[in-house]
Amino acid sequence: MDEKDGGKFHRGQPNEVGLIDKMKEEIELRKQMNVAELNDLDEITRLEIEGFRTGTYLRLEIHGVPFEMVEYFDPCHPVLVGGISLGEENVGYMQARLKRHRWHKKVLKTRDPIIVSIGWRRFQTTPVYSIEDRNGRYRMLKYTPEHMHCLATFWGPLAPPQTGVVAVQNLSNKQASFRITATAVVLEFNHEAKIKKKIKLVGYPCKIFKKTALIKDMFTSDLEVAQCEGKEVRTVSGIRGQVKKAAKEEIGNQPKRKGGQPREGIARCTFEDRILMSDIVFMRGWADVEIPCFYNPLTTALQPRDKTWLGMKTVAELRREHNFSIPVNKDSLYKPIERRPRKFNPLVIPKSLQAALPFESKPKDIPNRKRPLLENRRAVVMEPHERKVHALVQHLQLIRNEKMKKRKLKDEKKKKEIEAERAKDEQLTRKRQREERRERYREQDKLKKKIRRHSEA
Repeated sequence: MDEKDGGKFHRGQPNEVGLIDKMKEEIELRKQMNVAELNDLDEITRLEIEGFRTGTYLRLEIHGVPFEMVEYFDPCHPVLVGGISLGEENVGYMQARLKRHRWHKKVLKTRDPIIVSIGWRRFQTTPVYSIEDRNGRYRMLKYTPEHMHCLATFWGPLAPPQTGVVAVQNLSNKQASFRITATAVVLEFNHEAKIKKKIKLVGYPCKIFKKTALIKDMFTSDLEVAQCEGKEVRTVSGIRGQVKKAAKEEIGNQPKRKGGQPREGIARCTFEDRILMSDIVFMRGWADVEIPCFYNPLTTALQPRDKTWLGMKTVAELRREHNFSIPVNKDSLYKPIERRPRKFNPLVIPKSLQAALPFESKPKDIPNRKRPLLENRRAVVMEPHERKVHALVQHLQLIRNEKMKKRKLKDEKKKKEIEAERAKDEQLTRKRQREERRERYREQDKLKKKIRRHSEA
């Protein structure tokens, strides 16, 4: 930085200012030279070289104009003449960032016709609304979101990016509410639009082999199964799986009649655990959405001014005119879920296995059987020798039980004597400890008094 005349400036600044002034002077000098050269030419030659100058009145002659435009021409509505670039003459898909106008009360529905005004053009089209996911996928929206932007893709004459768009539902001037439905800006135009929508296929198991199962009613042909090989499936209970391939004829899709065609669309899937026949299998996927190639230019100049231009009607308007009710899908209705309580058979562990189990795993709260086993109900008739042996065993058990009872009483008496003696010893011990503490505290008190007398002396 250099200081000059009390101010600060960059070293390269004077050179830059001088260069700009020099270029301006060169442009002005060249312009004056061109004007001087054109002044020497006649009017026709100058018009061919320079063109029509600003402020010149012209008369345009247009051929191939429909007679309705001349017949219904109204001088109160002048015709404006504009030009379009070469790229705007083509037709294709355009993607715009759209937002419903906050004064418009209703949301916009996908594929409902709207009238858009883009640049010099006005036409009716059927947009498809979408939103971009985190992974870059464009997911279709059925309706425009509230208080936020979305993407609108439609077919029509191309317009350059950053072109403003205004959308209306109809051109009637008798509309009581606000007429502008949405505003948008063109982002890009291309020849293909990749918009996806989420689908969910539902199937049911028809045969189960351990962790492999055959799923029916999910696909309609083996070709669809081949297209979805490797896709993830899931049951209602949360068991994950994978589509392998179409089931062979000898496994689960034999024809019902002899000599008939085998049933197609049965897929073989593997799961991380065994599934049940009552399970429902889902597969979530994404399907391409087709955008209608429709646009209808407005021909308001070819009809009387007091007549409103009518284009394609919305589905709601057609239903209202023909008094059709809205179709209701029964599967989409919310209804209470009524599940039958499932009854599981009790777990039966063989006695041979119960002996080998740890104590925590052994069954403890097993209810008694309502009907005893056959072995318990069968009458047993003993022989005379068996009866003598049985009586002898009973006498021996009685003697052993009496001995155990006497031994138990003797042990309890001895235990009580030991506890009484232990309580007496503990009482004497506590008394001796109390006397020892008293003697120790007395000696400490005498020592403190002696130290105090010496310190005072």
